[in-house]
Parts: sequence; C-alpha cells; structure tokens
Amino acid sequence: MSELQVIQPRLEEIEGQPILRPLPSAKCRSVGPFVFFDHMLEHNYPAGSGMNINQHPHIGLSTLTYLFEGQLQHKDSLGSDQLVQPGDVSWMTAGKQIAHVERTPHALLKTGSNLHGLQVWLALPEANQLDEPSYSHHRAETLPRSESMGVEICMIAGHGFCLESPVPVKSATLYAEVKLVVGASLAIPAEHRERAIYLLEGDAQLGCSDLTVRALTILPESEALTLLACSTCHLVIIGGEPLGPRRMNWNFVSSDPQLIEQARQNWAAQQWPSVPGETARIELPGQG
Repeated sequence: MSELQVIQPRLEEIEGQPILRPLPSAKCRSVGPFVFFDHMLEHNYPAGSGMNINQHPHIGLSTLTYLFEGQLQHKDSLGSDQLVQPGDVSWMTAGKQIAHVERTPHALLKTGSNLHGLQVWLALPEANQLDEPSYSHHRAETLPRSESMGVEICMIAGHGFCLESPVPVKSATLYAEVKLVVGASLAIPAEHRERAIYLLEGDAQLGCSDLTVRALTILPESEALTLLACSTCHLVIIGGEPLGPRRMNWNFVSSDPQLIEQARQNWAAQQWPSVPGETARIELPGQG
C-alpha cells in the first residue's frame, strides 16, 4: 500500500461554534468535488443562546449539512425555510448566486441544546457554475443504508458500496457515513478516483497504518483497501472525480477569477438576492 497522507485540521470558531477544518489545506486543496470540510464539534448551547450565522452569499458550489446531534434552521434567498434534524441532508446549490442563513431553531433557544455535525462544500462542474440556485431537503429515512457483519453504511450523497443517495449531486461523488463494531472490516474499492477518510471517533487501521482520529486521511488512487476497526468506530468517507483547479475566496468558489471578483463587488454593493424576513448580513471581509 502506498503511504497515506494525513491532513491535520485547523481549530477555528464561527459565531461561537468550534470547528475542525481539514479542507482546504496547503497540502490538499480538494478531494474529488469536495473543496471544504468542517467538523462542527460537540458543543452545548445553554438556554438563550445558539448558533446564528446571518445571511451570507455563495457562488459556484453546493453546501451539504449533516447533523449527528441538534437541529438547525436553514433559510435562503429562494424562500426555503427548513428545519434540519440529525441524519437529514440539507442540500443547497448556489449556482450563479444565493444567500442563506443557518441558526439554532427558536424552540431550542428556550431550552438550550447540543450541536454536532458536518458541513461540506462541493465545487460545481464548470458547466454548472452559472446554473440557477436550488435547495432540497432529504429526510434521514430516505437515505439508503446497508448493515452487514458489524458494518453500517449510510450513503449521504453520491454512490458507492452498492448504494446511491437521492441527493442531486452534479458530478461523481462519494459521501458515506460508516459505523463499525470492534473487529469488523470494510473493503473500500477503487470505485472513485479520489477518496479520503475522516475518523470521528474510535481506533482503526487501514492496511498496516493506524488512522488518526479527527484528521483527514487521503487514500492512494486506484488502490482497493481494507479498513479494520480496532474499537467501535464512527467515520465518513468522501471522494469522487476531481473537477480541476478551483479558486476559493471567502464564500465564493469558481474556476473563473472574474466570477469571484464580480460576486465580491455585488455582495459589497448589496446587489444580491436577500433571504425573506432577514436584514442582518455578514459583510465582505474588510468591508464591514
């Protein structure tokens, strides 16, 4: 087996929510279509507080939010207003432009709540970068699952392990949540060109190498590998077909730097669709 590349995440904070962010990094800009990976760490919000990300813009990407614990309210400039619960997929495709809000639902502000989950960004193929924006919500029970020999797999988005998610991805994608009991093993085929594992918790080996917990391990291309659980494990596997170089500036992703510059100017000038009922917004860095 080729040597594994391990990407240690940066510890950051967004509006009081601690996160680990392995993508993008200097060592790895993307894995398949995935250009951004945030692990929203387990965090307790006491009564009267919660996550509150005011309206902000995106272009050229799809965002996917997947929670293990807690709830979020998604609102966007299309008029979507959706409660996202554990195991659901919140899928927003920005295309040419969109704005959205993510916050703790009002009901949980009264009681306090815990939050734990993942948010990823997937770059759009060049042909789809100027598509009309869209939003879809996929309840946990609609996602395909398999369970065999101590291994549970939920296909969050894309396809793999003989499962295919209903989430409308725009390119070849693999995004699976995997749980293994101690001693269980999982064969990871070379079905997708690029793949990586993020071990949320537990002890596992890939070949003869120990996986690093809460780090992104890049798998060698074109190699079928076997994952062995040395304890109860919880992880996600991401991957797919690479889309080519992408520029990322703040919340904007594109293969065309002119599209990013135009988006920056439009947001700064408030020439952007707004989220219904929302006035607060996150200003362009250096502008507000």
